[in-house]
Amino acid sequence: MSRLPPREVQIVQAHSALIHRVVQACHNHAAVPDLEEVLRASAENGWTALVRAVRQILAGRRDPSLLGGLDDEDRVIVQSILGGLQDPSSLPPLQSAGDPTMAAPGLAAMINAAAAGDTLALKLVAGMAEQMSRAGGDMARLAAIIRPLVNGGRDAERLCKGMSAQGRNLVLSILEELARLRPQ
Repeated sequence: MSRLPPREVQIVQAHSALIHRVVQACHNHAAVPDLEEVLRASAENGWTALVRAVRQILAGRRDPSLLGGLDDEDRVIVQSILGGLQDPSSLPPLQSAGDPTMAAPGLAAMINAAAAGDTLALKLVAGMAEQMSRAGGDMARLAAIIRPLVNGGRDAERLCKGMSAQGRNLVLSILEELARLRPQ
């Protein structure tokens, strides 16, 4: 993933929960019982080309022709799914804070979309929060503030309480991105 251009890294990070779910479902569909619900919500929110490609992947297709007709964001997501099926080590991390300058824009975009009522974004943010809570430390603290962020909480001191410097930097970067996405 580190060899991807910054915009593509952000897309992959923002959609890492979906990418992991699809790869996991390809190996054992029963392990991801809510995937159909996520795909249905995605299609309802306009992600029809992506959902069509994901359904084809779930049905066993793995060829590059799946990328035809996809916009740039969908193409990056599908390529990451296909790459993860070939080499699981290429999957984006779910439980790592990573570089705040790279993670913050993707997280902020998902939080912003969830706050605006995008049900797919809300489900993905909830899935990410669940994964982060299992990681402990700053990731668990970040998971605990996802709901306040979606609900408009912007008090940096309250949101960063108990975090290390790295966790605090990530939260502050998310807040900066959210401010850019929704200027007051």
